[in-house]
Amino acid sequence: MNLPRAFVPEARRLLKLARDDRREAERALASLPAEQQATVVCEAPLSIRRQIIELLPNPEEVIPLIPEAEFTYTCRSIGLEDASWLLPMATDTQIVTSFDLDAWTGLTVDPARLDGWVAALASAEEETLLRAARAVDPEMLVIYLRNHVDVHLKPSEQEDPDWQAPDGGQTLEGQFYFVAKDPKDDLAPMLRLLHSLFQGDYWLYFRVIQAVKEELPTENEEWALRWRTGRLEDLGFPSWDASMRIYGFMRPEAMKVVPAETKALDLSSWALPVWITELPGIASDERALFRATRELGADERSAVFYGLIALSNRIAVADRMELGDPESLPGAIDKATRFASDGLEHVAGENGLSLEEALRRVPLERLFRVGTNLDREAALPTSIVEEEDDDADTTLEEDATLH
Repeated sequence: MNLPRAFVPEARRLLKLARDDRREAERALASLPAEQQATVVCEAPLSIRRQIIELLPNPEEVIPLIPEAEFTYTCRSIGLEDASWLLPMATDTQIVTSFDLDAWTGLTVDPARLDGWVAALASAEEETLLRAARAVDPEMLVIYLRNHVDVHLKPSEQEDPDWQAPDGGQTLEGQFYFVAKDPKDDLAPMLRLLHSLFQGDYWLYFRVIQAVKEELPTENEEWALRWRTGRLEDLGFPSWDASMRIYGFMRPEAMKVVPAETKALDLSSWALPVWITELPGIASDERALFRATRELGADERSAVFYGLIALSNRIAVADRMELGDPESLPGAIDKATRFASDGLEHVAGENGLSLEEALRRVPLERLFRVGTNLDREAALPTSIVEEEDDDADTTLEEDATLH
């Protein structure tokens, strides 16, 4: 939900009060509705966010209101091993988003981070573990289990009357036996997960334990990525292929083109998965984008704000930043404003326009692309090889529509 941004000044006053007089801040927070309490939590730096949550009279009413990515950042700042007390208060969407953002590196599941989230859930109460297991994709559960155990199915007496359970094998129901891939591996979180599924949702238990034995790992990974990609697109993070278009090649003559449409700013807003009340560096005169933004009306500034976040999300995905890292989005915003400013100055200068007029007429993403083409060596993400010819063809087709 959209939290009350108009309450931000008061939220900052309360954060200062929390540093000076904890008891008074606790009383002040208790007098606020849950939405305003959530605003205070989101305005708090990650380093003190746990202390602010501990001041809330009913945190279970506030935690579900926190934007999805902010919930992930909060858990990471506390430390997953200490964040299990937050998980029972989280919504299914917050939990699933945390897996989507933080249990992956690039386009593949990160085993260590996946282990961390499952261990945190396993430390929570049984109801929370079962609810989370039902909420996340079964493919993620299969990937988690396959990272830790091999599964053997006991044959029927007729098929193999002399069958013996594998050494070190454990079973919950006498049919499926699982053996640790690494004898030194701590299987306690996995065992708690399997016990929870066996007792609370047998069919899901059967589905995932059988899949570990029968299904192809590549197929599970492809489906897990497909589900994750769709959800991230709903949060404003396009697929990697779509995001890479922002680095498309542009010929010099195309870089100065101004669209015939005179209104490039989209005034619609969308629910941000993060909490940002102002753009980093907005008070600086260093970058053209900020100077131009200050000359716009309030609605237009809001459009730039949302457009810049959307562009930054594309950069974060294209550059394969860690989406669960709270430092990734500020880094993406910094890159977006740097190269969009370069593009803005270039387009404005080539067409004899003021900075604000160029910003009104040229989409922010196109300005970024112009800026990256002015210095492609500095702009292109590291460790990514770009198909320049393919991008050039696509760019030229799009440029033709601007005349």
